[in-house]
Amino acid sequence: MRCLVTGAKGMLGTALCGRLREKDHEAVGWDLPAHDVTDIESSINGIHQVGPDVIFHLAAWTDVDGCEGEPARAASVNFQGTWAMALGAAETGAKLLYISSDYVFDGKKDRPYREKDEPAPLSVYGRSKLMGEKAVQRTCKRWFTVRTSWLYGRHGRNFVDTIRKKAEAGEPLRVVDDQVGSPTRAEDLCDPLLTIAESRRFGTYHVANAGQCSWFELAREVVTLGGGKSTVEPADTATIARPAPRPAFSALDTRLVRRKFGIRMRPWQEAVRDHLGVPAAEAGS
Repeated sequence: MRCLVTGAKGMLGTALCGRLREKDHEAVGWDLPAHDVTDIESSINGIHQVGPDVIFHLAAWTDVDGCEGEPARAASVNFQGTWAMALGAAETGAKLLYISSDYVFDGKKDRPYREKDEPAPLSVYGRSKLMGEKAVQRTCKRWFTVRTSWLYGRHGRNFVDTIRKKAEAGEPLRVVDDQVGSPTRAEDLCDPLLTIAESRRFGTYHVANAGQCSWFELAREVVTLGGGKSTVEPADTATIARPAPRPAFSALDTRLVRRKFGIRMRPWQEAVRDHLGVPAAEAGS
């Protein structure tokens, strides 16, 4: 299978390109500065030249607070860039798999979000990702939208590694305890994305590591597993002012991908342990 991966140098893109090649698929990677997905004409022409069977559109501006201050840039990257890829997919007949976010929801549910729940984003970032979802749905017929949550991984800056470094340095940590989601390891996401993309079961899916926790609980788990010297104190969102509002609860219900594809994501605690390189016996001791 010939695959085009946008955002190929990013955390998920690097992991996915590596996994595709391990599975003997051809992976053509696009990223800045050579490829700017917001250049619509260039993107469409490039898709024609590559001739992919599947486009994995991962390129995005994911700085939630940055997006809040620059809504035009957020729309350019997360909406216009996605629309360009959808136009190219429609013209060439390629499948398009678009990565979206739990931040398209407002966090007012008291249960994990399902695919049919109505999005109501609170932030510029969430709105721009939802605009991307709608562009995909309206522009091409062979599409998948995969919403995921709280990504971290080996190839890029992320919350888990930031906490680990601060804990190793013995820095005191205050982390919000009133935002709950589903931490997801980028490496764990790759095989499910491939399984979905190889199918013809088009639509929207939620894929995340199993379970849910707050940022505070995630940080505490990282410190405990990593043997850091820091103490982790809970805080509430109101006391840690951030430019962009976040949903208080954005855990994702993944039963649909289990039912349609047999995809069963492991618990987030196991994924964090593997990311930190902690053996299972040591983690359980």
